[in-house]
Amino acid sequence: MLAPGRTPLSYTQLLNQVETTVERLQQWGTQRQDRIVIVLPNGPLMAVALLAVSCAAVSVPLNPDYTASEFEFHLADLAATAVILLTDLDSPIRAVAQARGLPLLEIAPTGEQAGLFDLLLPPAPHKDAPTPREQVAQSHDVALLLYTSGTTAHPKLIPLSQGNLCTSAQQIAASLGLTPADRCLNVMSFVHIHSLASALLATIAAGGSIVCMAGFDAAAFLAWLEIFQPTWYTAVPAIHQAILIHARQQPTPLDRGALRFIRSSSTTLPPTMMAELEQCFQVPVIEGYGMTEAAGQLCSNPLPPAPRKAGSVGRPAGPTVAIMAEDSTTLLAPGEYGEIVIRGASTMNGYANNPTANQQAFTQGWFRTGDQGYFDADGYLFISNRLKELINRGGAKIAPSEVDHVLLTHPAVAQAVTFAIPHPTLGEDMGAAVVLKTPHAATERELREFAFSQLAGYKVPTQIVIVAEIPLGASGKVQRIGLADKFADKFVREFVAPTGLLETTLAQIWAEVLDKTPIGIFDNFFTLGGDSLLGMQVIARLTTRLGIEILPSQLFAAPSVAELAELIVQEQVQKIDATDLLDLLTEIEMLSPAKVKHQLDQSTALLAPRHFAAAPE
Repeated sequence: MLAPGRTPLSYTQLLNQVETTVERLQQWGTQRQDRIVIVLPNGPLMAVALLAVSCAAVSVPLNPDYTASEFEFHLADLAATAVILLTDLDSPIRAVAQARGLPLLEIAPTGEQAGLFDLLLPPAPHKDAPTPREQVAQSHDVALLLYTSGTTAHPKLIPLSQGNLCTSAQQIAASLGLTPADRCLNVMSFVHIHSLASALLATIAAGGSIVCMAGFDAAAFLAWLEIFQPTWYTAVPAIHQAILIHARQQPTPLDRGALRFIRSSSTTLPPTMMAELEQCFQVPVIEGYGMTEAAGQLCSNPLPPAPRKAGSVGRPAGPTVAIMAEDSTTLLAPGEYGEIVIRGASTMNGYANNPTANQQAFTQGWFRTGDQGYFDADGYLFISNRLKELINRGGAKIAPSEVDHVLLTHPAVAQAVTFAIPHPTLGEDMGAAVVLKTPHAATERELREFAFSQLAGYKVPTQIVIVAEIPLGASGKVQRIGLADKFADKFVREFVAPTGLLETTLAQIWAEVLDKTPIGIFDNFFTLGGDSLLGMQVIARLTTRLGIEILPSQLFAAPSVAELAELIVQEQVQKIDATDLLDLLTEIEMLSPAKVKHQLDQSTALLAPRHFAAAPE
């Protein structure tokens, strides 16, 4: 084990630290079923403490950045026995644990080696000494408790046994061809299964080495490759994207050092990002598919020379994986869509203290992942969507990942995420948040027009907001659920009153149809509660009042008063000659021909300031 500012830790030293910690905990009175919460900063101490405590009790790693209320929830939910933390860690966990009467076991770093520590124990609680049978962890003993990474009010608690974790570690190491010569650079948090199983445990299973960083720093990452000479690293797509942003700014070609492959998991890696990573580092990118309930990895793309398929998470490389019909227990053939189900030695037996969730999650011994996908004829798995993330837009089921992938093919887009927005009549509408590449620029309208060129109209987000960053969940994944609330202020547009007869008429029609006032020119028809039926009323009234006919698809493509008025002007200009243009503008604006000509001569917009600039011809 390596870390900045520390000398490497050998396997012998690691074993001695684990055995010493286990012995001290047992002498203190710890038993195998005790749940010990670990709140430590990321790095070598966290890695070694997890390994050691899991051999004596049940480890429960929690994020040190949690608030007091979050710690209160978890400590109450877990029925924890004790809390392990750094001696000088400034965290609300201290006060919360003390208020609950939980012992604080403190860790103090010792020596120069990465991960070595002293365990400072309070007076021993009144417990019976463990029997010899309890002193050695068995395969069926729970080693680790982790929470699901969803956004539900009460996340489910996942118990992973010693057998689950050891099986998963060996499977990951085998799928990646890891040997003692391999070195992993870990930038992920050890409170999640991705780094725990794929980086730490798989490295140990292979007898390799691991660099334990305190966290991810995009600006320093390329220097870390040069300093530590890792042969691989694993990360989520958001981290890969940040690395690429810095790599693009390098004046000279990158020196990949000892790197032989890059691994990506936890959420789908866009094919465009995969291609850019491979071009940048000149090594294969191995995309995997995993989940906490299976102690890490389910599938993985193989290493060269076997084919890797962009857009696929590879072939089964852990438990048995199958596709099950969503309305029955029938297992489906290659090419047929259904729910991805798993079973095997790395899969948990069930959620802790949650019989309802277990009844829903297991069918005839298969664990239902909640992901939808299919196997191709070569046995490669393609994930089409997270079933719980499907957006039901007035009865039309839309996979947000499909929309993400289209937006990501736009040359100006660095990141994109599509999510559901509450709608009074449709139930759910669609929004998207986009981060642009530097120094590229694009407008919401340009991105929507691009999406229209690639997708059916009902799959195009009603609103696209351009943001500086997309918030990630604690596990580094984008959590679609809840993004509508996080970006709520972005959907509120500054009120700008309509100008010119066309915009004024459109705003009046919208106010009548939607029963809302006032209507600004940048308000979105669908966000205000509009739908296809109300849209037909808008079209009919516009024809009656101004003699202008538009298609339903045009209202969907231009959902604000300003956009629709601009679209109408551009379309009318293309249909008429210069003489007819003067007549049309006179009729719409109710101005005299002389005044119209004067305003044209002055290069002034006759309908509204935006229209003349948009269609000067």
